[in-house]
Amino acid sequence: MPTELPSLRHHRPFQAFWLSRTLTAAAFQILAVATAWQMYSLTGSALDLGLVGLLEFAPRILFLLQIGQVADRYDRRLIAATTKAAQALAALLLCALTLHGGLSRELLFGLAFWLGTARAFEMPAMQALLPNVVPPALLPAAIAASASAMQAATIVAPAAGGLLFAADPAATYALSGLCMALGCALMFVIKKPPRSERQSVKGWENLLAGLHYIRARRDLLGAISLDLFAVLLGGATALLPVFASDILRTGPWGLGLLRSAPAVGAIGMSIVLAYYPLRRRVGQLMFAAVILFGLATIVFGLSSSLWLSLLALVILGAADMISMVVRGALVQLETPDDMRGRVSAINGLFIGASNQLGEFESGLTAHWFGPQAAVVLGGLGTLVVAVLWIRWFPGLYQRQTLSSLPESQGKT
Repeated sequence: MPTELPSLRHHRPFQAFWLSRTLTAAAFQILAVATAWQMYSLTGSALDLGLVGLLEFAPRILFLLQIGQVADRYDRRLIAATTKAAQALAALLLCALTLHGGLSRELLFGLAFWLGTARAFEMPAMQALLPNVVPPALLPAAIAASASAMQAATIVAPAAGGLLFAADPAATYALSGLCMALGCALMFVIKKPPRSERQSVKGWENLLAGLHYIRARRDLLGAISLDLFAVLLGGATALLPVFASDILRTGPWGLGLLRSAPAVGAIGMSIVLAYYPLRRRVGQLMFAAVILFGLATIVFGLSSSLWLSLLALVILGAADMISMVVRGALVQLETPDDMRGRVSAINGLFIGASNQLGEFESGLTAHWFGPQAAVVLGGLGTLVVAVLWIRWFPGLYQRQTLSSLPESQGKT
């Protein structure tokens, strides 16, 4: 366990940051379970589930240049609070529409775009804010603690959301809105970050600086793009309502368990990595994890047993955590503070593409070939990507450490 971690327990601003991020993650997972089940109940269309992911991803493209610039020029704490408030408003609107029977396919699409816009601005602001909350010596431990908390929320929240939705859909949205609102309020416990001249610089080149920074660093580009294409092809999250309803024959509670399963594997792996940090052969370990991710995806696609499906998703989540740790360390530890907002925006675009755009890809291929064939093809695609990236980014494959910083500063 990192020696710095106990100090975080007495660091009040980090506690507020940690709790805010955990509540927001839990609220989003509850919201995702409820809206996915409700959309599939309304339309019975796997393609519509994919379109929800596409609409959540679209703002990352539409506002790409603004997202990172906003995080570097303005109060990151205020940006995070505003975006959490926007998500709380969407959840409460869903609650009201459910109570009055006014929820429709089109409204769900519109709210998906609204939530996607809020999350597009929230993610780089929160990532760039963390180094302003804790001193540099505590940053690696803070990244690990924050990631573990988010995974814990992802375990509990989907299962709880699925059970609650089966009993009272409106209450599910109300709970999500309450968690978002509390996350918003906690942002104001954190001291306002200092403003510097660098945050006032404008210009097209400055807006594109994050992209130029990543392109100039092959290992960083390789790690981010590997995660993009591996999860883009291998992601099956959008199809979980189809598997829960039509293949595994469960209800909303089963969907909640399926959404929680990857997080169980992820938090288990995060605990392992806390005791046994990635110090050597990190490139080879990351590629091995991506290959395992693809294999687990194939098993999930072929399974007709709930328990085998859950096991495959647990393994999938554990493998994905290794990739997440490598990517997160590269982005956070090798990017200067004045660039973190813009680099995090590019990273957020890649993550959004792998998740939300991957949901659209899954929905589209499921519409063409059926859900099981779509997932199996995606898993095979992940294996192909891993092989190609080993050839195209040999330096990343041979990379030995997570950071170019001294080991005492780079532990996760």
